[in-house]
Amino acid sequence: MYYDFFGFREPPFSIAPDPRYLYLSERHKEALAHLMFGVQGQGGFIVITGEVGTGKTTVSRCFIENVPDHVDIALILNPRLSARELLSSICDELEIPHEVGATIKELVGLINDDLLKAHAAGRHKVLMIDEAQNLSAEVLEQLRLLTNLETAEKKLLQIVLLGQPELQAILELPELRQLNQRVTARYHLDALGREEIPAYLRYRLSVAGLRGEIFTDGAVRALFRASQGIPRLINLISDRALLGAYAEGEHQITAAHIRTAAREVNGKPARRRSGSVSAKAHLLLVAASIVMAVIMTVWALDRLPGAGWMTPDATAGDEGDVLSGEIQRVEPAQPELQPVIVQPDLPEQSPAFDEDQREPEPETLAEDFEFASGALSLPEAFRELFSVWGREYRVSESPVACRYAEEQGLRCLENRGSRRSLEYLDRPAILKLRNGEGNNRYAVLSGLDQDRATLELPEGRREVTFSSLEPYWYGEFTVLWEVPSHIDDEEGGVSEQIWMGSRMMELASRYADSREEENRVNRMSAEEQIRWYQERKGLTVDGIAGAMTIIQMNNDLESGGPRLSSQGMVN
Repeated sequence: MYYDFFGFREPPFSIAPDPRYLYLSERHKEALAHLMFGVQGQGGFIVITGEVGTGKTTVSRCFIENVPDHVDIALILNPRLSARELLSSICDELEIPHEVGATIKELVGLINDDLLKAHAAGRHKVLMIDEAQNLSAEVLEQLRLLTNLETAEKKLLQIVLLGQPELQAILELPELRQLNQRVTARYHLDALGREEIPAYLRYRLSVAGLRGEIFTDGAVRALFRASQGIPRLINLISDRALLGAYAEGEHQITAAHIRTAAREVNGKPARRRSGSVSAKAHLLLVAASIVMAVIMTVWALDRLPGAGWMTPDATAGDEGDVLSGEIQRVEPAQPELQPVIVQPDLPEQSPAFDEDQREPEPETLAEDFEFASGALSLPEAFRELFSVWGREYRVSESPVACRYAEEQGLRCLENRGSRRSLEYLDRPAILKLRNGEGNNRYAVLSGLDQDRATLELPEGRREVTFSSLEPYWYGEFTVLWEVPSHIDDEEGGVSEQIWMGSRMMELASRYADSREEENRVNRMSAEEQIRWYQERKGLTVDGIAGAMTIIQMNNDLESGGPRLSSQGMVN
């Protein structure tokens, strides 16, 4: 109705859980980071609580849109179900065929089979239940039993419970203590603070297509008083205020518009006004006029001759306070609740096979490097380097190798350093070589172990001594590094913040010296977290997640990609 009047493409304050309109306050960032961090764990429960309208459902929708590709989500929106009905709904969400009258035992068996198949295929299943405070103790106990489904290495099902604050009280019941002990991460989502309201309004208005300020400072203050920072109430009141301003032909939202809208949203009738005087003030003025008339009459009678019935010592009554307007009470802001993370006991990583049982390989001696036979042209070198990364590079189709890398989700990093620089990056590299005649050629280094260097050549790998190669190398090299999918997303922004937040939470759990430091790092802004990590790893401390920082993060988090130290792909 008012969209064209204000210049919106769509309603800016809809209460539908549209992830595009999710304003990532510090609280929402932490809630998303808890979900992204928890979903990479070893199973168990994640609990996100918050008051009505604080954005739990919107956060969950944003999480669903940004989960890693190997994660499958089953979403339950109606938790008022019996244990059998819930298991049947889970089967429906996971697309597991089952009989209408299947028993609980049969349904659990089908779910277990499906989880085992998913695990074998490298998939991870996550069950999300909204409005989880409506779950009965019996159903919660059945959910706990579902998390017993596991292999020797990990649990097969992750369960996320989203609910109102009373969910925490339910989980503390004595009969649910086993479930409560399996909560690996929990977070309480608070309302927005007063200082966050302007940014919240600007963000939603800009997504809807409007650049500029249309809420006055007085309107923002009134909006916070009326909503107490709850996003859903902010949206309802703001939407109604826009409609009111449109009806009056006003392009700015004032405090009066907000107060009127708040009364209508809360179901209170609008107050009648006579000019600028409220009905209450009008009644007070009438009463004061009557009192003044009585006083003047008594004074006139006292002035008449013989009127001595009023004693000289008589005084007027107590002074009365006159209300000139409505006083609004501002409730004190509630203190922000800090996240409490219960870290799971992560099992030590086991090697893929028993080293003692591996058949010994025949000892081979590395040969000396020969410039004439071991060096390549630059196109040949890129072809070999892309092959190490599992890509087939054709120079005729993509003359610019680094542009081809971007199409493959990779980036080129050209740098200068020493052998220690190569070991620190731990990525296969193209080394720029130069012989005594000044001719430039290239070598593709895919492995480095003490003095043994592995080179990639069109005819296959060759082992040479690094000491014989080093005299031709003056420090210039090029490596490929993988851009995280969420950072490489064209939309950027929200996805990048979610990815970075979850990774920094995992890094804090690994490298913080104490639980107190870990919690402190989790509460930092994104830039401060990056600075903390860069300082820990000896990188340039600038707060920017550049190539060197992300490469080191990928190394520490053991993400996929070939390593210089292992001559193989890390899954």
